[in-house]
Amino acid sequence: MQKIGVFVCHCGSNIAATVDVARVAEEIRKEPGVVHAEDYPYMCSEAGQAKIASAIKEKGLTAIVVCSCSPRMHEATFRKAASRAGLNPYMVEIANIREHCSWIHKDREEATEKSVILARAAVSKVNLDTPLQPGESRVTKRALVIGGGIAGIQTALDIADAGYEVDIVEKTPSIGGRMSQLDKTFPTLDCSACILTPKMVEAAAHEKITLYTYSEVESISGFVGDFTVEIRKKARSVDMSKCTGCGVCQEKCPSRKAPNEFNRGLDTRSAIYTPFAQAIPNVPVIDREHCIKFKTGKCGVCARVCQAGAIDYEQKDELITRKYGAIVAATGFDMIKLDQFDEFAYSQSPDVITSLELERIMNAAGPTKGHLEKLSDHKPPKSMVFVQCVGSRGQTCRDKSYCSKICCMYTAKHAMLIRDKYPDVDVTVFYIDVRTPGKNFDEFYRRAVEEYGVHYIKGQVGKVAPTEGGLLVQASDLLDNRQILMKTDMVVLAAAIEPDPDVRRLATMLTASIDTNNFLTEAHPKLRPVESPTAGIFLSGVCQGPKDIPETVAQAGAAAIKAVGLLAKDKLVTNPCTAKADELLCNGCSCCARVCPYGAITYEEKEINDHGIREVRRVAAVNDALCQGCGACTVACPSGAMDLQGFSNRQITAEVDAICR
Repeated sequence: MQKIGVFVCHCGSNIAATVDVARVAEEIRKEPGVVHAEDYPYMCSEAGQAKIASAIKEKGLTAIVVCSCSPRMHEATFRKAASRAGLNPYMVEIANIREHCSWIHKDREEATEKSVILARAAVSKVNLDTPLQPGESRVTKRALVIGGGIAGIQTALDIADAGYEVDIVEKTPSIGGRMSQLDKTFPTLDCSACILTPKMVEAAAHEKITLYTYSEVESISGFVGDFTVEIRKKARSVDMSKCTGCGVCQEKCPSRKAPNEFNRGLDTRSAIYTPFAQAIPNVPVIDREHCIKFKTGKCGVCARVCQAGAIDYEQKDELITRKYGAIVAATGFDMIKLDQFDEFAYSQSPDVITSLELERIMNAAGPTKGHLEKLSDHKPPKSMVFVQCVGSRGQTCRDKSYCSKICCMYTAKHAMLIRDKYPDVDVTVFYIDVRTPGKNFDEFYRRAVEEYGVHYIKGQVGKVAPTEGGLLVQASDLLDNRQILMKTDMVVLAAAIEPDPDVRRLATMLTASIDTNNFLTEAHPKLRPVESPTAGIFLSGVCQGPKDIPETVAQAGAAAIKAVGLLAKDKLVTNPCTAKADELLCNGCSCCARVCPYGAITYEEKEINDHGIREVRRVAAVNDALCQGCGACTVACPSGAMDLQGFSNRQITAEVDAICR
């Protein structure tokens, strides 16, 4: 029997307002093994921890139970306090009486009774706890950044500047991401390419950074500090070591009907192409789907005109396997598909466009060379309507539940740029709410209204209908309580943004969590916003949630410093709460290995002494460095051979019995 001390926290009034903490301490003194129980206003404070340490030493405690808030918040705090007092940190149990009791119950008697039950369960478990010793694992001093947008570039630069090797894997032929498609940035209206290109050049030239463009992550295995990643470097059909980037092959290519992805399909490109003028690396890619040589076996013009002899039609995909200590996901975003929003006539009229398509139209390198014109007849528009929150904020069952965060500001930016360059164009914005919470954001929005004369109407657009000579917009004005029917030349839809479509596949490989909207989930929304719940995986940019460029760059730096903190260590302490097989019970059926999401279970032939009978059996072996203690194997094991250290079947059963008493 353990000598147990129980410490009940008031958490100010968070717990004490609903739970009679003194009574919890009094009731728990009656439990077997409890030799000390007390309550204190703030157990996590320095004074509270000192009380715990003092009781451990004076009472000779061999285990403690802290009744406080979630172990997710303070388990590490109390384990360290116990360790400083000479107690094994894994002889500490937390009874969560804040989130499970005081925060969800209004009745004081009910909350107090439940708190006593949870404390009793924790005491029953800790009575069966045994001291555990953490192991160690080595750290590979190299980081992987998945995604080459501004988030990935900034993260890689910060890690590389700290002295560590970094690889950037980008699935498109060039780094730059969505920011490279923008014309101007809010609220300063400076050129997007002018501030992004130096970062791209710096990343390409940095001696610690390796770029894998036109590449994808194929598989990820391993654990924090020692990930093994297989990267598929797709065949460009161009030898990067020979190509000079002269562009002659692109000029002479006879196949020029491929949709230009960089310009959002508003024009076409050649079958051999670089995405944009500032692309890094400045090496073209052959689009085999549209290349005449690959489709018919004929042509070969690009090979004939290439003086450097860089064209290689026989080039194959290359698989590269590398080891990494840390991985940063920076996979970015895309606009939602507007198939389900046909009331806006996006598929019916070329003059209904998205905001990102407008970015390309207004860009000097875009499909119209920077001239604002209707795509139907290439004439300049006389009026334009912007529709906000298309697919955002859960207005209908088709919409995303969240605010996309950047739409209000980039619409104000577009409106100002249009009115500045084309003052005769009438601009109207239909909005639900204007959200401008950033630094200098509200002033920026007010400039659009007061200085540039943009018409903002609070109301929703119900329908856009193509008519002869323009578009008919049916909308409501909520402030004047009237219906509006107006004719316009162009409609711009501020469509919701969503995570890159590949994020679900990546999350599976990383064993990372995603939310209902496919954004990667952080370990804690306030205290660990750039860390994934999976150790060694960090989050950077919009893959974690909607954000603008400054916020993305800030989070990229935060993710980088977290990764550097990991890479700076030579060894990591591993969690000892891992699965363990009872070799006498194991029948080698492989059920546990099949359900293990971390690949931590293998099998080995071992000589077993079973009650004096020696025989060689196939038994499960757990890699403690890989195992994350999820417990899936313990549930799947038909013979009951698998158990989880620190959370054994016996301990869990004892808790259940205590609750049901």
